[in-house]
Amino acid sequence: MSIRRTNVTTQEQPKPLILALGLDLGSKRIGVAGCDRTGLIATGITTVERTSFDRDVEQIRCIVNERQVEILVIGLPYSMDGSLGFQARQVQKFAKRLAKALQLPIEYVDERLTSFQAEQMLIAENRSPSRHKGLIDRKAASLILQQWLDTKRANSRKSLAAAIEY
Repeated sequence: MSIRRTNVTTQEQPKPLILALGLDLGSKRIGVAGCDRTGLIATGITTVERTSFDRDVEQIRCIVNERQVEILVIGLPYSMDGSLGFQARQVQKFAKRLAKALQLPIEYVDERLTSFQAEQMLIAENRSPSRHKGLIDRKAASLILQQWLDTKRANSRKSLAAAIEY
């Protein structure tokens, strides 16, 4: 008599794809970042030189369609005291128009110091921040998106832990 072992595997739920686009909205440029479909790593994609609202939307629409984006993650420049100043209100105004034009939901991320962090990253790479403004914007956008991804992942872990305890 031989004993035959079979491996029984429990089926895992497929992990949802994360199709998000991170944006660092500035008055001259828009830094754009995307993430891998698992939502682990955000990377800078491009920098959109702002010309007119319609052109800005079309450039972003091309990226949204190509990457099948389902949500826009936008950096909101809070003041250091945590309030929403003039610049933050301008960002919200543009973001709402953009979201409406693209028919996508938006989520905001506190972007305080992301441009500073991006500049520090360039300095660490022995690059001049004044010569690489577009790169700073892309890096800032990737920091914004990475922060959102990390928060989303941490919240899903908390939800899972709470469901297991229940």
